[in-house]
Amino acid sequence: MYPEIMLVPMREELTRAGIQEARTAAEVDSALAKPGTTLLVVNSICGCATGKMRPAVRMALQHATTPTHAVTVFAGQDSEATQRARDYLAGNPPSSPAVAILRDGQLVYLMQRSAIERSTAPAIAQELTRAFDAYCATAAA
Repeated sequence: MYPEIMLVPMREELTRAGIQEARTAAEVDSALAKPGTTLLVVNSICGCATGKMRPAVRMALQHATTPTHAVTVFAGQDSEATQRARDYLAGNPPSSPAVAILRDGQLVYLMQRSAIERSTAPAIAQELTRAFDAYCATAAA
């Protein structure tokens, strides 16, 4: 584990964008129990999180359609919270970083590290906004 002082900017990059941080399993459960759509970001200290995933998530959250809620866990640091988040991604190998969308606690979309590594921040943001439109748009009344 890295010293917390090194991680503060990496945590704040997402929390400043309005994403709630979960550091315990209970906080993950509480965040993912909320009705509607939830963006789940598995944060990481790695270079692809720094240069691609976090900037892409921030860009995508500027889109007109976004998930109702957003939560992040930090892999390699908050292990209890990260493991619980991964429980919601069951059937998929552990990945950090990763970006998921859950609807009413059920996984509907997952972007894993392999996709993040071979893309750019703008391309990832574009894919996330496509997913937001597909999974987070509310039906017209």
